[in-house]
Amino acid sequence: MKFRLPLLLFLSSSTFLFIGYTIYNLQINQGEQYTLKAQAQSLTSYESGAERGSIYFTDKKGEKIPAAINKEISVIYLVPREVEDIQETKARILNQLIVDEAKLEESLNKVTDQYEEIKVGATNDEVKRIQAEEIKGVYIKNIRTRYYPFDSLAAHVLGFVGINKTTTKPQGLYGVESYYNRTLTGVTGIFSKSTDGKDITLTIDRVVQVEAEKMAEKIVKEFQAESADIIVQDPRTGKIIAMTSYPTFNPNEYQDSFVKNFINPSVQLQYEPGSAFKVLTMAAGIDSGAITPDTTYTDYGELTIDGRTIRNWDLKAHGLTTMTDVLGQSINTGTVFAQQKMGKEVFYKYIKDFGIKDLTNIDLPGESGGSIAPLEEEKRDINFATASYGQGISVTPIWLINAISAIANGGVLEQPYITNESKSYVSRRILEKETTDQVTKMMIDAVDGAHVAKIPNYSVAGKTGTAYIPNFESGGYTDEVINTYVGFAPATRPEFTILIKLTKPQTQKLAGQTVVPAFRVLAQTLLTYYNSHPDRIE
Repeated sequence: MKFRLPLLLFLSSSTFLFIGYTIYNLQINQGEQYTLKAQAQSLTSYESGAERGSIYFTDKKGEKIPAAINKEISVIYLVPREVEDIQETKARILNQLIVDEAKLEESLNKVTDQYEEIKVGATNDEVKRIQAEEIKGVYIKNIRTRYYPFDSLAAHVLGFVGINKTTTKPQGLYGVESYYNRTLTGVTGIFSKSTDGKDITLTIDRVVQVEAEKMAEKIVKEFQAESADIIVQDPRTGKIIAMTSYPTFNPNEYQDSFVKNFINPSVQLQYEPGSAFKVLTMAAGIDSGAITPDTTYTDYGELTIDGRTIRNWDLKAHGLTTMTDVLGQSINTGTVFAQQKMGKEVFYKYIKDFGIKDLTNIDLPGESGGSIAPLEEEKRDINFATASYGQGISVTPIWLINAISAIANGGVLEQPYITNESKSYVSRRILEKETTDQVTKMMIDAVDGAHVAKIPNYSVAGKTGTAYIPNFESGGYTDEVINTYVGFAPATRPEFTILIKLTKPQTQKLAGQTVVPAFRVLAQTLLTYYNSHPDRIE
């Protein structure tokens, strides 16, 4: 079986080549832990001893649904050195089983081997037919193996159990299987009774996860994009309700996937968030007292700083406008104005207080922190200006949704978590509630003005982001973009925050025409699923 070496990094951030190199070097140097692929076996079997704990999804009623369990299966295998006639043996096997003929012949020709798998997970009928054939050198055994009943559902969250070059025994690789490997594994007794591993219940709601995965696949195919990531979070507690990335993989058949598909982009890969970051710039400006939603600014369509010209995304001059309109119309120059009113030190303090450089400490392996290196290594005015609208700095999707959830949660930042076992009630206030009330209203006005994400009888707060992807070979930016939409509803008493990220769409480049309609559909589904009460009359 052939494996391709992964490009571990879908890279994110910076207006300059040196920051791109820094991120690249960081993640490549740390990439070893992300690229370990199963080498020796195509399944994970368990010897006698401790039983691995199960993993469960949940639903809105608190019911547990098995997501990863242990299952006994039949394996048909051969001992090539015992085979007397390769062609006859091959013919007899193919007469009873549907397997790859070329692979079968390759296994049969390994004449010194003592073990080659023919069929893993054979049906009872297949087992009986092979037994009836009595083929010399062909055997059947039953094993305990890890099984994922919903195949690829939440694969990036779950990970899988397997063997790689660092171990000869099955263990959790990637996802929750890896993060909680010790808890799940239990203790195999030598002179005493074995202690089975503990079960784990995820905060992932299976119904919401299914809807998120359908949407991620839909927008990738519809807009011919490279990938999509969707996270749904409860802003009141920090718990993750859904987390998915597409393309994905089937943990039951992980050996057939490329290693790069095992990486969870929502927590492990950075990117430049673009205009979605303007929400946090406005929040910092209002909280610091530098601006109010009604502060006015005259927009001339462009602004030159340190010899570089910043233009609005629509290449228009909007004239006299308020900060509310700056956010609603996503005016780059107006956002720079807000940052400049704060000053570099205050702006830096706020985004650092948001935890942009820190890990969120979600209970998933391999989390990456963000980067604001241009604001620390070369403190030029232009670096702060571009950072105000989300270019030249990098974040992870989990950090961005968590920061926006703090707006929804009245200024209190919760620690995100994905298993009920990890809820630690870690929270801290980063903004005054009066500030978040004002920013929320600004976000609602933005949605109402654009109409695309608007949902009848509900207030929705949200913000788009379309960010160009850096060119790490020649510097500057490519023509490829990442679309982001992040928002919460019902905005006056938020029950969920949704982040949708679409990488390299080809048929449409603007977030308003890709991820915003997707957000509206998914948000409508959740409002119905949770029986959310309308918070506005229209």
